Amino acid sequence: MNLVRGFVRRPGRLAAEGAALVIAVLVAFPLYRMVLGAFEPAGEIESDRPRPWTLSPSPDSFRRVFGQQEFGRYFVNSLVVAGSVVVVSALVAFLAATAVTRFRFRFRTTLLIIFLVAQMVPVEALTIPLFFQMRDLGLLNTLGSLVLPHIAFSLPFAIWMLRGFVKGVPEALEEAAYIDGASRSRFLWQILFPLVLPGLVATSVFSFVSAWNDFLFAKSFIISDTSQSTLPMALLVFFKPDDPDWGGVMAASTVMTIPVLVFFVLVQRRLGSGLGGAVKDRGDFVDGSDSRAA
Repeated sequence: MNLVRGFVRRPGRLAAEGAALVIAVLVAFPLYRMVLGAFEPAGEIESDRPRPWTLSPSPDSFRRVFGQQEFGRYFVNSLVVAGSVVVVSALVAFLAATAVTRFRFRFRTTLLIIFLVAQMVPVEALTIPLFFQMRDLGLLNTLGSLVLPHIAFSLPFAIWMLRGFVKGVPEALEEAAYIDGASRSRFLWQILFPLVLPGLVATSVFSFVSAWNDFLFAKSFIISDTSQSTLPMALLVFFKPDDPDWGGVMAASTVMTIPVLVFFVLVQRRLGSGLGGAVKDRGDFVDGSDSRAA
């Protein structure tokens, strides 16, 4: 009977695996085309008959990219902006999620609704008001004009996501920690923080990718001081209306993608181990509590 059921389910499973493979190919193809264009000679990348391969790969496009004097500065600026957004948004979101989950105060529900509504507002609709706000604060042409908006846009998503992680930690664990003599700050950083670390890692991925790939704010708030530009702005050096350097654009895009992939791979490992550890710790505590209660 089990064998028959296996044969019956096999067509559906094969269809699901086939659909997943097709989706993976569609997602990966633009990346492949980008890397291919970075290594193609100028004659092939500008050809009217493009091919999905190249017989004469050339690193000339990468030489032009790294030959730009300001490229290293753009790279450092992007690291500063993305790193600042990740660290600040993670800490603030963790404290805010703990506050709205563990404490009862007036307008708590209203505050959560505001966080939810903030995620629905398109970034483009707020660019002009943010421009005037950055101008009034004197932050135009500085990295601060990129850091602050990204923190503001990352926090609602991060708080909502971390709220579920904080809520999933049993309150009995907090009570047990207080009985054992732990202070509130010790419980917050030594017990609660490791348990919600998977959520912090996930929100960090979102914050990092959003800040690293930002072009709209960088184009709008960095007006005259090009030394404060980030990597997405470096693409404009190769994109000229009359004679665009498509090889340079593809090579610069490939270089921009590498740190994101490296960061995601490192974070993905920590995310998996963190989830497993959090579930195990919570499961052991619940089992121990149940056994003592019995």
